[in-house]
Amino acid sequence: MSKGGEAAAGGGANAVLLRYLREQNRPYSAQDAFGNLQREHGLGKAAVVKALEQLAQQGRVREKVYGKQKIYFAAQVSPRRRRPLARLPRTPDPPLPAGAAPGCQRCGAPRAGRRNCHSATFPELKDLNSSMTTPEMAKEIEALRKDCASYTEKLERINSATNHVTPEEKEKVCREQQLYRREWRRRKRMATELLDAILEGYPKSKKQFFEEVGIETDEDHGVVLPAAV
Repeated sequence: MSKGGEAAAGGGANAVLLRYLREQNRPYSAQDAFGNLQREHGLGKAAVVKALEQLAQQGRVREKVYGKQKIYFAAQVSPRRRRPLARLPRTPDPPLPAGAAPGCQRCGAPRAGRRNCHSATFPELKDLNSSMTTPEMAKEIEALRKDCASYTEKLERINSATNHVTPEEKEKVCREQQLYRREWRRRKRMATELLDAILEGYPKSKKQFFEEVGIETDEDHGVVLPAAV
């Protein structure tokens, strides 16, 4: 049986998503949940969206709307165990400041509270969605450990090698490289000056002259004067 068939036999997408949200214990959008579960369980995006909406209607998953995006997370308390909250005695409203209109404080406070809640929750939610999950962090740590072991082994091979270049050999190579660079630059300058003198009396273009004579330049072959060592 395929993974998608196993998921369907074990309770379908609803069970898979509810178990995943409870294990991760963090909010996810439908797109994030689809991307994390599609490969392992073979769930389609439409099935993920439908399952999340059904779980939200059942009260097993909480749904929050931020702009055009919906965020889902597992409910901390099962709907069957919920008890009605006792009605608290109403406390009198604080006195209004002088000159304030009646009711402005009462209606304005919830709006300000919602704005403050949104501004305080959305950055945190954005950070949570962009951060790696625990399994992803474990994989990243394991990959870094393998890279570290590989680099350590390579460094040990380099340090234990016996064919290192001596300072004298390195200095000799550098002197020769500088000599060849100077000679290259000098000959190229001489050839350029000579060709410019010929082109002054040549009736055609520089490109046509090079083609007729058969001259090939460094630029034709993508050759660049190397930098000094």
